[in-house]
Amino acid sequence: MVGQLDGKVAFITGVARGQGRSHAIRLARDGANIVGIDICADIPANGYPMASRDELDETVALVEAEGAKMLGVVADVRDFHHVKSAVDGGVEQFGRLDIVLANAGIAPVAFRALTIEEELEQWRAATAVNLDGAYHTAWAAIPHLLAGNRGGAIVFTSSTAGLRGFGGLQGGGLGYAASKHGIVGLMRTLANALAPVNIRVNTVHPTAVNTMMAVNPAMTEFLENYPEGGPHLQNPMPVGLLEPEDISAAIAYLVSDAAKYVTGVTFPVDAGFCNKL
Repeated sequence: MVGQLDGKVAFITGVARGQGRSHAIRLARDGANIVGIDICADIPANGYPMASRDELDETVALVEAEGAKMLGVVADVRDFHHVKSAVDGGVEQFGRLDIVLANAGIAPVAFRALTIEEELEQWRAATAVNLDGAYHTAWAAIPHLLAGNRGGAIVFTSSTAGLRGFGGLQGGGLGYAASKHGIVGLMRTLANALAPVNIRVNTVHPTAVNTMMAVNPAMTEFLENYPEGGPHLQNPMPVGLLEPEDISAAIAYLVSDAAKYVTGVTFPVDAGFCNKL
């Protein structure tokens, strides 16, 4: 059976677990080989554990079980040279690059009063991973997409918080919302700049997804107790949390030839969340 992505290569950040792992498996099932990175180390300001090297190795095994090949690299999206080295190594190994998923993201929260130092640490951690990381990913990958002269697809993972204003008054929530909005500006500008060479650029905007970001104890306490929680953050459709595979299905469409003229789009996968606010 021929996959819709046969022969193509995808670069994915935050690939060790959660949405990133799901995207890697889905694109591998569709025929793509994968280059994936993850920090595999904790970020103190984040408040919940990051993925481990064992989880990254597990992702590689799951991708290979789909019949694809994967290069898994420990790298920090906050460091451009880390990202560039991983992308360059992947292109050297697989010979091309076609798809870029800037998926890595964090959402620092704490349901308690923070010192100004803690506020700043949360803000800087969120913006560094989410927005700087997205820019580093694009900037490392675009030269390879251009060199291939085959077009390509870039998808940035934003959030419902990248389309609507919520997240509270803490540095982490503000940094998350600001970074996820910033990704939209980055996407729209790159979509215009790269359209003449058939490189399509879009954002995907999930509501809460069943990953560590949404179900860790700090986030659970925040959502249960913060005034913005409760009904305000519930989906209109009768689902509490989406599964990572739900987002992967949307991404599989956006990077496929079925979406060959779809670019510059903010694509909600949100069970109606943004429509109600």
